[in-house]
Amino acid sequence: MDIVQELLAGSRLALARAITAVENEYDEAAEIMQKVYPFTGKAQVIGITGPPGAGKSTLTDKLAKEYRRQEKTVGIVAVDPTSPFYGGAILGDRIRMNELTLDPGVFIRSMGTRGSLGGLARKTVDVIKIMDAFGKDIIFIETVGVGQSEVDVIKASDTIVVVLVPGQGDDIQAIKAGILEIGDIFAINKADYDGVERLNTELEMMLELNPNNALWRPLVKRTVASRGDGVEDLMQAINEHVEYLVTSGELIRRRSIRTKNELLLLINDHISKQVMDRISLGGELDSLVNSIEDHQQTPYNIVRNILAEILR
Repeated sequence: MDIVQELLAGSRLALARAITAVENEYDEAAEIMQKVYPFTGKAQVIGITGPPGAGKSTLTDKLAKEYRRQEKTVGIVAVDPTSPFYGGAILGDRIRMNELTLDPGVFIRSMGTRGSLGGLARKTVDVIKIMDAFGKDIIFIETVGVGQSEVDVIKASDTIVVVLVPGQGDDIQAIKAGILEIGDIFAINKADYDGVERLNTELEMMLELNPNNALWRPLVKRTVASRGDGVEDLMQAINEHVEYLVTSGELIRRRSIRTKNELLLLINDHISKQVMDRISLGGELDSLVNSIEDHQQTPYNIVRNILAEILR
């Protein structure tokens, strides 16, 4: 029985090994993804994002426990900063979910960003697919602390929960631009802090001005995740959004866009690898650089010629 057969049969060890193979781009990675793909598309994927220190890990932990009480299986992809020493995830988020690691219905995987921008690790989408094929009902993606431009979570999630916290200076600065636009639900965590009313009011005002809210008006919920306050209400909001996605056809549209983005990314990755393999042999890269520095060729000419040769 190969690793994918074991994974589909419910082996957690096979699940872990498959994720490791794909994350590290082992030789069998492409074959694993090829085999698991027909079994994907069933899980509900929830992105948890927001600025550093907002309590994303604690909130994810509490939501996962609520879903487990409903006897749903849960996968969690916790994207951590990368260790500068050994390149792996620092595992800070996983430590906060220590109780969940003992639950056989929960599988947590920490992934280092490894220099990838956008709040996600490069192989996050593939890991989600593997967990989906394994049979997880709910999959959480918890991003690293993100800012205005790091919004890649939208490329991998059905529902996006943006976690905010009051009392961090200029509250509107934390929620404008990209972060404001991607949120389906906003959770104001640590709602027992001063400034919660101001943040709630400013957030509601910003949402009123957003022209993208014609069909779904993002919900704003308050939580104190450390005590479990407001978590059931937040989960109800997630369920409402899922119902909207299904009945409106938005779920099909979002997943179609994701499939298109995945295809383009795969094409880009494969072409990039072929180009690098082509010019790295026999010192050709150094030769091309020298020809540019000597003004014998332009970089644009070289790129056009290489692509034409590879595509031919």
